[in-house]
Amino acid sequence: MNGKHNIAIGFITMGAFMLYGFLLIYLRDFAPNAEEWANSYSDGKHFEARLAHVHGNLFAFLNIAIGFLLLHFKENIHYSKAISWLAIIGLLMPIGIWAELYLGLPPIFVLIGALSMTASVFIAGISFLKFKNEIKKQH
Repeated sequence: MNGKHNIAIGFITMGAFMLYGFLLIYLRDFAPNAEEWANSYSDGKHFEARLAHVHGNLFAFLNIAIGFLLLHFKENIHYSKAISWLAIIGLLMPIGIWAELYLGLPPIFVLIGALSMTASVFIAGISFLKFKNEIKKQH
């Protein structure tokens, strides 16, 4: 797996969660029970729905950024495949929130996704620190 897949999946996921955002706007402003939905802004399903929307777009963007960096620096970055896979698996977090909310699934996917994305970001950061040190050694 290389950065190309992270970029493609990131954009597709971002598009999906942007469409979901339009649904949330409809529910808040135009649905028959819009006033009730708007009044539950900070709790319940409304809060969980916004959490899925925000994290979906954030994790999609992280995949795009990670993918771009992996495409340009993959030969010099340690664990690039692990970083790529962990970032993609990280998308289970917002999808898991959505699935928990609408399908009643257990939160295991949220936890797996959150841990995967966090690991991807940490491993990428450490790899770039090592990358910087390798450049200094060459000069």
